[in-house]
Amino acid sequence: MSVRAVGLFSGGLDSQLAARVLQVQGVEVVLLHCITDPLRCSGEVAKRAAERLGLPLRTLDISQEFFETVRSPRFGRGRGMNPCLDCRILMLRKAKEIMEEGAGFVFTGEVLGQRPMSQHRRALRLVEKESGLEGLLLRPLSAKLLPPTVPELEGWVDRERLYDISGRSRKPQMELARRLGVTEYPSPAGGCWLTDPTFSSRLRDLFSHGGILDGEQALLLRVGRHFRLSDKAKVIVGRNKRENSVLMEHRGNRWTVRVVDLPGPVVLLEGEPSDEEVLKAASVAVRYSDCGGKAKVRWERNGEVGEMDEVPPASEEEISRWRL
Repeated sequence: MSVRAVGLFSGGLDSQLAARVLQVQGVEVVLLHCITDPLRCSGEVAKRAAERLGLPLRTLDISQEFFETVRSPRFGRGRGMNPCLDCRILMLRKAKEIMEEGAGFVFTGEVLGQRPMSQHRRALRLVEKESGLEGLLLRPLSAKLLPPTVPELEGWVDRERLYDISGRSRKPQMELARRLGVTEYPSPAGGCWLTDPTFSSRLRDLFSHGGILDGEQALLLRVGRHFRLSDKAKVIVGRNKRENSVLMEHRGNRWTVRVVDLPGPVVLLEGEPSDEEVLKAASVAVRYSDCGGKAKVRWERNGEVGEMDEVPPASEEEISRWRL
């Protein structure tokens, strides 16, 4: 009887290869896709990849725990706000819970040396220990470069049919994909969204002003131009029709500020602004409208509406000073 294994699965090349390597050895593979931001990722890439491999896929929304991890990671952050080690530990703990339902071990598509923070030897050992998977976490693509795991020692998998891939080049994986018949996989993405410098700056600002990261905030932090007017007020300015639509859809109990009767952006005003800060938000709306000078501006919040006449545009110095 074959052993069952649970694999973390993004649908990318490495995770597909890891699953395929074990699949051809007769291991009963169950795939797990963890969603960290449901407004950004539906899991469709992983679903289609699992279907091509003919393997069952479980999708798990871990966003609430992930957002808490982003705020207070135990093991630090990478070059942005990315808590790579804590994120990996969280996902592996979820995989362990599923493993305990009747599987023998967990596997991943990690490649030794591929990522500077989370895939060097010490990091691999750390996440294995902290996730409670010591000896039960197999990395098929780099297994020959790492100590033997229980699945190898017990003969559940053949170590000689595992691999010794390391480093950041994808050429070995692409060649292996050709040999194993893995023909469709996405191009490498730009990395975790938490590594983006602009997003990271906005997220630090959110945390420093007592904000809470959730799915909606994660979406809003990626949209538009952001300006910090004061400790109690911030504005987001839509840059195009799509972003204006997103801001209106997620305005909630925030203020919306728009120039009257002229093309211009939706400006979302967050916090508890003073009258002066509402006027500043209005000046930002005028600055990014097509009026070319002073304009009438309307604000709305929770059914209340007000107008301001002859609002001048924010100056270049103000825009520069407020920009996040």
